[in-house]
Amino acid sequence: MMSVTTPPHFKFGIFIPQIQSHVETSSMILKTSRTRRTFQNSHPSSSFNSLNVKLRSVRQVITRISCSSDSGGAFHDGTPQKVSDDISDYKANSSPNSGDAYVGMFIRMLGLDNDILDREQAVDALWKYSLGGKQCVDAIMKSRGSVFLTVNLLNSESTIACEAAAGLLRTISSVNIYRDFVAESGAIQEITSLLRRPSLTSEIKEQSLCLLANLSVDEKLRLQIANTDLLPLLIKFLDDEEDMKVIEASGGVLANLALSVDNHKLMVETGVIPPLAKFLRTETEGSKTIRKEAKSALLELAKDDYYKILLIEEGLVLVPLVGPGAYTSFRPSLYQWPSLPDGSELNLKQTPKTPSRFGASELLVGLHLKKDDDKISKLEEAKKNAIVGRTQQQFLARIGAIETETETENGKFTILPWVDGVARMVLILELEDESAVVKAADAIADVAISEHMRSSFMEAGAVRNLIRIIDRESESVRFSAVRALERLSVSNEVCKRIEAEGVLDHLITLLKNSDANGDLTCMILNILARILDPSKQMKSKFYDAPVNGTKNGWNETRTSTSWQTIQEGDLLDSTFYSRLVEILKSSSFVLQAKAASVLEFLATFETCRDEIVSCDIESALDSIFQHEFFNGMDSFDTESESEFKELERQTLETEEAGVAVSTASRLLTRLLDSHHFKKTLNVSHLTKSLRKILASKIPLQNKDWVAACLIKLGSQNNHPNPIINTDIIIHETIPRLIQQIQDSDSPRIQETAVLELNRIVSEGVVEYNRAVANQGGIFAVVKVMEEGSDRVVEGGLAVLYGLGMEAENHPAMVAAGVVPVLRRIVVCEMLDWVKALHLLRMLPT
Repeated sequence: MMSVTTPPHFKFGIFIPQIQSHVETSSMILKTSRTRRTFQNSHPSSSFNSLNVKLRSVRQVITRISCSSDSGGAFHDGTPQKVSDDISDYKANSSPNSGDAYVGMFIRMLGLDNDILDREQAVDALWKYSLGGKQCVDAIMKSRGSVFLTVNLLNSESTIACEAAAGLLRTISSVNIYRDFVAESGAIQEITSLLRRPSLTSEIKEQSLCLLANLSVDEKLRLQIANTDLLPLLIKFLDDEEDMKVIEASGGVLANLALSVDNHKLMVETGVIPPLAKFLRTETEGSKTIRKEAKSALLELAKDDYYKILLIEEGLVLVPLVGPGAYTSFRPSLYQWPSLPDGSELNLKQTPKTPSRFGASELLVGLHLKKDDDKISKLEEAKKNAIVGRTQQQFLARIGAIETETETENGKFTILPWVDGVARMVLILELEDESAVVKAADAIADVAISEHMRSSFMEAGAVRNLIRIIDRESESVRFSAVRALERLSVSNEVCKRIEAEGVLDHLITLLKNSDANGDLTCMILNILARILDPSKQMKSKFYDAPVNGTKNGWNETRTSTSWQTIQEGDLLDSTFYSRLVEILKSSSFVLQAKAASVLEFLATFETCRDEIVSCDIESALDSIFQHEFFNGMDSFDTESESEFKELERQTLETEEAGVAVSTASRLLTRLLDSHHFKKTLNVSHLTKSLRKILASKIPLQNKDWVAACLIKLGSQNNHPNPIINTDIIIHETIPRLIQQIQDSDSPRIQETAVLELNRIVSEGVVEYNRAVANQGGIFAVVKVMEEGSDRVVEGGLAVLYGLGMEAENHPAMVAAGVVPVLRRIVVCEMLDWVKALHLLRMLPT
């Protein structure tokens, strides 16, 4: 047999030094930590010892392809001869770039006409070769067809081929100039199909996800990835229990996708927030990398106010970063015995005579909680969380680890579990840096969106700190503090705490010096209206039991605190009353309603009532009742889209106007108890204004106090005014009864409303019948008669019979379906069936 000489460019021994020349570069790449956005390729077995094993297996393939016999073309046994000599010749004679020719050979082996085993070994060799650095990737990319052939291998059933193909594409995509080419070759679609397979190894998942992470660096590719079916898969991989690297890679892709605002809606709707949020909660285990990626993605999503609410619902809060330097002014109380964060005393058994001078008793307060102490064992969960959060944050502040410079430079906010986040924001309020205080107060206002969060801030001591800074000279600090208190005061429990902390004097002082129509005035009035709420005082006369799960009844809600403040504070200052009256005259409906509510509460006290009357309150009320809005509110028709938007705006304004006139009417009713006020009152003028408002289109629920005020005004002359009574029945009583018939779920309420409506119609007043028909009473009565009791049928039949006397009501009665109802009454010979027969004969059939 003739000896076979292997051509120099096919000798595999020549390829080994070229790869070994990149050992140092590749090892350096493998050891480099992955950046936040681009995933460099790595493999659990990517050491070059294992690489040589892979290459030895490829050597047989190369030899088999390259070696042939001159006689008959029989294949050689494949054992390379004189390999060491060939390597020595290469070291002596070849150039460093001579290995590029062998890259082309492996690329040709990727061809679709080759055996799948050859293609698998070729892509595996190219993957290992690409780990040598950018120069190796450049050598591969000289033949652009290699990418298409590699993408095709993602369809292979071979686990090795899929992993190697994804790994090679991952390495190529880590180079910026090749990223678009990889995407254009269909890699995203093929990776999507690959990841849908029911069973995949962790290695394939990791390489595929890291490839997507590299591609998602490009914004236009991020949109393409998010619009595929990959999002549910990425969320699914976050729960992978086998390999943390898969979870980290999936989190990296989501973090990149979140960088595009256009992806946010789709990501949230797919449900990305809950699985990412769990990695940031203290009870969930996870690597530092996945926590970083989850925080990065959620911070991007939290830029939207609605998505921020979803984040809070998952137990996380957005906390402002104020810089490590701001915490240098923090001085914890080291010599005080431990207390609850809200300032109340903590009933602990005091073991040492004096607290530790280093603050250990405050820091380790939990050690004092004994199991056999009934008072401590019953400590509310909210108070315990407040103690834990304060202890942790104060400890971090003392050791200087509460924030890092890198964290501050990378963003304006961080995300913390709510226990730590609430304590952190309260801690910032105690600092001297005014910009930091403003950020914390604004963050508290943004986070206080639920009863749970508002109570948590109260237990953590936010109320006391906010009231303490409310008098600072900085206008921005005052504004942010008031804004936070206004959001917290939505809770009844927190509102009582705010009142108990003595906030009224501070708010009154600010109100007297603020702009009448400014945002600060609006927030102050909101707080005052909640503290000095006349409806709470009314409820305290009837309710002694706990309300809405609260510990205390309404009697304790309105304690002597308010009245004591009125007597001792600035509430007896005439400037304050003049300020409220000024707001009634010149502000919006919203501010007028709040100011009228506060004045109504004060008017319950005789001393305050005289002060209010002396401030020209009648002209202020008249400015509300004579508002130009009530002159043109009925003349608007909708024909175009812009007019529909205008109608929406007008609907909102109508609701605000209704609240304002209702509250002003309650105030006027209260002031009518003052003899001095009644002497100077222009009764006829106010009566005319209120009658006009009663006939307007303000919401029905706002007309009850207008009607009550009209009745009380009519009784001032000791002669009831029949015109007022007629207006009230037409514009308030009849619409209210029809609404009860239509909307009430109680058969008893519906029955009472039908009988009352029958009584009104039976009076024979033409205006009453027309009001019932115009308000839709015919349709409401017919519908309730179909399923109502005998008394409802009897009362409804009487109403319809009275309305049937007017021929103009017949079409509406037929359209409402009264004919079948009347026939059923006649056939069954129910009570008053004769009246039903007469009505049937009157109707057009």
